[in-house]
Parts: sequence; structure tokens; C-alpha cells
Amino acid sequence: MTQTELRSEILRCAQDWIDTPYQHQASTKQAGCDCLGLVRGIWREIYGEEPIATPPYTANWAEETGRETLLRAAQSCLNPLDLDATQPGDIMLFRMTPNAMCKHIAVRASETTIIHAYWGRAVVESFLVPYWQKRHAYSFAFPPFSKVIL
Repeated sequence: MTQTELRSEILRCAQDWIDTPYQHQASTKQAGCDCLGLVRGIWREIYGEEPIATPPYTANWAEETGRETLLRAAQSCLNPLDLDATQPGDIMLFRMTPNAMCKHIAVRASETTIIHAYWGRAVVESFLVPYWQKRHAYSFAFPPFSKVIL
């Protein structure tokens, strides 16, 4: 599978999760997920077993620990991209305030939209408005099948 085909498959999977209710720490399509659970669920659909175990976490985990846990996990499993190289099917990490830890993750759906689990709602496709644009801190691509080690 080429990287273009992989991105298309990731996007198709992400679209299938739309309307899954928001549920903290969950990762089950149509039952519930949070933003990380969405990406974990897509990973399982594409590759099978998840590459690392996700420990329990609170809603304020980043503030409580002061660690870049989400960023480090992304760096260990995904391929980094320049922010301006992000394409549909790639992963975007966000800092909710300038000096905060990365705390939100989404799938780029188009030039103008992202798919993400939105607290208090569900998995939605949202416009990539200035609010999200200025918080976009990192971009990643899912690795080619030949590079995935489980």
C-alpha cells in the first residue's frame, strides 16, 4: 500500500467514527471515544494491535504531570511531518495554550477540516478555523506497513 493509499484508508476509517459519542479514555467505534481513542481505534483498524499500551489518564493529565505524554507517544509510533506538509489522513497535535503540553489530537480530513472527538459531543468533522490553526503544534503520518513493529 502506498502512502497515498494509506492516507485514504485512514481518512475513510476516521469518517466511519463520526457520531461516535465522546467518552473519556474509551476507544470503541459507535460506543465511545476521546480524541486519543479515535486515533487508537483507527490504528487498530489499519494495523491490528496497538504498538504501546495506554495507561489510565485523567482529563487533566497534562496539567497534572507537566509531561509531553501525547507528543512522546506520537513520536514513538508515527512519522513526523512539517506543519505545512500535513495532508488528509495525517495526524495533527494541538496545544490548547502556547506553553501548555500537547493535549488534543485530530485527523486532517481536508484542506479546511479535521476529524476529532470533541469533548461533550462526539466524533465530528470540524472546520480548521483560526482557533485550531493557531494551536496546531505538530503533524505526523501513520507509518508505512513495512515500518510497523508490533
